[in-house]
This record gives sequence, structure tokens and C-alpha cells, in this order.
Amino acid sequence: MNEFAKKIASDAKELGIKKGSVLLVHSSFRSLQTPGVTAQDVIDGLMLALGDEGTLVFPALSYLYCGKTHSKTFDYKQTPSNVGYLPEYFRTSVEGVKRSLCPTHSCCALGAERDTIIGGHHLDITPAGPNSPFHRVMELGGSILFLGCGSNCNTSMHAVEELSRPDYLFEDCYTYRMIREDGSEYEQQCYAHDFRGVYQAYSRLEALLTGDALRKGNILGAHCDLIRTVPMWEIADSCYRKDPHYFVGNIE
Repeated sequence: MNEFAKKIASDAKELGIKKGSVLLVHSSFRSLQTPGVTAQDVIDGLMLALGDEGTLVFPALSYLYCGKTHSKTFDYKQTPSNVGYLPEYFRTSVEGVKRSLCPTHSCCALGAERDTIIGGHHLDITPAGPNSPFHRVMELGGSILFLGCGSNCNTSMHAVEELSRPDYLFEDCYTYRMIREDGSEYEQQCYAHDFRGVYQAYSRLEALLTGDALRKGNILGAHCDLIRTVPMWEIADSCYRKDPHYFVGNIE
């Protein structure tokens, strides 16, 4: 393990990432601003911080390739993610990583809780339902790391939205051809998220989080936010139930 990975692990621990924990990562690789660092260094460093009992999760969202206006076939191996370099590297190049089965909002995981996190996603008919990795990370008391990308891209907020189903959230339900890792196939129905006429404003959550629920710091050259999922869900759900449009704004 090289010095980049060791530095990433040290920075992650300083930020508040603990051994044995579950960590969902949204990322901007370029934000690291460190010549010579590789995607593998980032994965190695985060796994070093999490330890053998920890679990690392990346979104592998594919709604730009498989969704309401795109292909209705999702292939576990071949359908790429559309959320950046690190998630796609994690999905395709790291030994032991497994992907959940969802046409638009799959996740990939590695570590002790991998199978628990990704195993039930195919049972849901919404992108971030009760069996999704986004729920599982919260149920396991995990955290979300925003690595140089800001907290507005918080996909886990979709899971909280789905609890109260605000009027902008869902469009139609579609039937997808799903190809598993072993090549076998099945059909899966899944509703599409809509957001017509509004924009996501999930960063408003930061002002509501207190104490250890939100920590800020740096990993290499990237500014990071670390959010604990349990208080995030409690606060966000309360806000949605009082004002369903609290975390969106109207597009003029």
C-alpha cells in the first residue's frame, strides 16, 4: 500500500470515518487535486480506514443509460454507471465488489456487509425503496461521504422522499429486462423519479444537522462532508412531512 493510500486513510479517520463502519461515497476524483494518485489508491485508503469489518459502498446509478427515455434493459455487467470515474472504477475493476439489481439506481459494495446492502434491491418497485442499499446503509448506522462533490448530490434523500411521496417525485412505472451477473434474466417493474418543474436542494439539510451528524474536512485536496445517516433521515423525514417541497426549489 503506497503513501497516497495511507494519507487518504489518515485523512478519512481525521474526518470521522471509523473502523467497522458502513460508508456510502459520492465523489469527484478530480477534486483530490493530487498528481499521481489513482482510483485504486482511493479505494485502498478508504478500505484501510474502514478495516476488515467495514463496508464501502458507491452508487452505480444508470438512469442515463437505462430509464424512462432510454433502454429498458439493465445488464449487471455491461450497463455502466453515470456518476463519475470512481464509482465506475469500483464497479468494474475492484475484486470482490458486487452490484445491486435496480435498472436506474443500483449500488456497488465491498466488505463485511456487502450482501446485506445489495441483496434485496430487486424486491423494490421504486429506485430507493425499503430494500435498497440507501435504506440498508441507514439501517446499519452508516455514513455518507461527499468527496469533493458537495452534499447536493445526496441520492439517499430519494429514499427519505419515498416515505412521504411528495407530488413531484414519481412518474410512470416501467417494465425492465434485467440480466443478472450469471446471465439469467427476469422482468422487473420500477417507477421512475420525475422532478418535473423543480430542482433538488438537498444541501439545505446541512443547516439542520448538529453535533456529530455533519463533519467537514479534507481528504488530500478534496473538501469533504461526512453525514451520519440516522439523524439525517430523522430530520429530513420530519421536514418532508411538514413541507413536502422543503428540499426542492421551483424552476422558473
